Amino acid sequence: MNLKPLGDRLIVEPIEQEEMTASGIVLPETAKEKPMQGKVLAIGPGARKEDGSRIAMDVSQGDTVLYAKYAGTEVKMDGKKYLILKETDVLAVVQ
Repeated sequence: MNLKPLGDRLIVEPIEQEEMTASGIVLPETAKEKPMQGKVLAIGPGARKEDGSRIAMDVSQGDTVLYAKYAGTEVKMDGKKYLILKETDVLAVVQ
């Protein structure tokens, strides 16, 4: 992946939901819910304060995060889907 996020943005690889229900029913792509959980692949340096210094990011590379349902911009590279999110779109870090 050749993406470097800027400012307070991060790149997340969405964790897709299962394609089959517990009862064995296969879900088509259109019936699946949009993923709201993903793994952080890269983080930007952080937003800038008025004096030019950086605000440290609360998430780090490798974290699994929950994010708002329709947040971010979806990009496709090398056949994989990625999301570019602002740090404010992240709701929680899964521990």
